[in-house]
Amino acid sequence: MFLPIKELLDGLEVGSIPLSRKRELHQLSDYINQSIQHHKKVHLTFICTHNSRRSHLCQIWAQIAARYYEISDVHCYSGGTETTAVFPKVIKTLQRQGLEITQKKKKENPKYYIEYSEIMPPISAFSKVFDDVSNPSSQFAAVMTCDHASESCPVVPGAEKRISLTYVDPKISDGTPEQKAVYNERSLQIATEMKYVFSQVILNKP
Repeated sequence: MFLPIKELLDGLEVGSIPLSRKRELHQLSDYINQSIQHHKKVHLTFICTHNSRRSHLCQIWAQIAARYYEISDVHCYSGGTETTAVFPKVIKTLQRQGLEITQKKKKENPKYYIEYSEIMPPISAFSKVFDDVSNPSSQFAAVMTCDHASESCPVVPGAEKRISLTYVDPKISDGTPEQKAVYNERSLQIATEMKYVFSQVILNKP
């Protein structure tokens, strides 16, 4: 793992998470634990309306947190109820926080490759619907990261578990002097919570 990313995660205080929020996060860590206990790969699809901000931040930080705790066979995805594009401020925020990002082709919905480790494959990020062919169609947890998507998708086909884990949309700060700080805060909040989730995973090590 890149040193700036490891140092960032080292410094995140999971003790700052309120107990009520930890109870919500336990839904996700419990699902991961159950999958591992049954010797199954862990597939997590994070879903919000546009697949442009929160769902990508969750996908990316969850994948990184799994690596941080050396938990293998965890595969994280994201999707929306409609396709738009990854919001550029999300990319800039992640770059400031130590991730290395390259963009494939400049188009309306570009694909980004996000690197966090010298040995792990990059995370692919682009906007897509949650049932895109690049996402799992069965045996996955659908993690709803916004209220609108949660209401629009009362049932996610193929998901064996549906978890509501919503975040305030950083979009509320767009066009304001607080935009940079809000995006940074939301990214770090999600990173902290994903660190907590995977800190609760019990591995059957010899």
